[in-house]
Amino acid sequence: MKIEKERQVLVIFPHPDDEAFGVSGTIASHIANGTPVTYACLTLGEMGRNLGNPPFATRESLPLIRKKELLAAAKAMGIKDLRMMGLRDKTIEFESDEKMTKLVSDLIQELHPSLIITFYPGYSVHPDHEATGRAVVRAVRQLKESQRPKLHCVAFSNNCEQELGEPNFIYDISAFKEQKLGAMKAHISQTAWLLKEWEQGLKQQDPAIIQRIFFERFWSYQWERDAVQ
Repeated sequence: MKIEKERQVLVIFPHPDDEAFGVSGTIASHIANGTPVTYACLTLGEMGRNLGNPPFATRESLPLIRKKELLAAAKAMGIKDLRMMGLRDKTIEFESDEKMTKLVSDLIQELHPSLIITFYPGYSVHPDHEATGRAVVRAVRQLKESQRPKLHCVAFSNNCEQELGEPNFIYDISAFKEQKLGAMKAHISQTAWLLKEWEQGLKQQDPAIIQRIFFERFWSYQWERDAVQ
């Protein structure tokens, strides 16, 4: 499936590396299309469990390391507008709905995106993922239907396809393999273990690994079954 040309893309995720796993090839494709991409990363992932493999970070050094990794990942993808929003990792679910909705609404008002990429609330497992997706939905829902940007969501819970159906968009991003692997390598404190698996799988032409790396999946948000409060 070909990625459409957009006026402006806004990507909103809570953690450094959220973008690398599932959407970095799509981001690189939009940038290659000449579309401005803004990435709003809500936290620095300072509570991440991984400290490198072998460990090279500490609890004290991890926030600065992950900030540097995020900057390197943005460079690998070609992102020029990276926003670090300053929230604290593993606390987004405890922020007020009003604060989180305003944060997203302010970005929408400034950028007027034609497409927003985020997590699908209810189908993205981690509490920070869920809270981020809910905030985006609330902010978009406040707009008149005719003024709403497209909302493409990442979902990976075990029941996502059973309840949401098949993804609406599956993009072959193999032309942007280097950008995706570059983004993954940039987040090395979190991805070292997975990169070994991926690199081995690519050497062996493992179909599951190839599918995971080169095909990025998105669901259009289903407003007709909207349950977000």
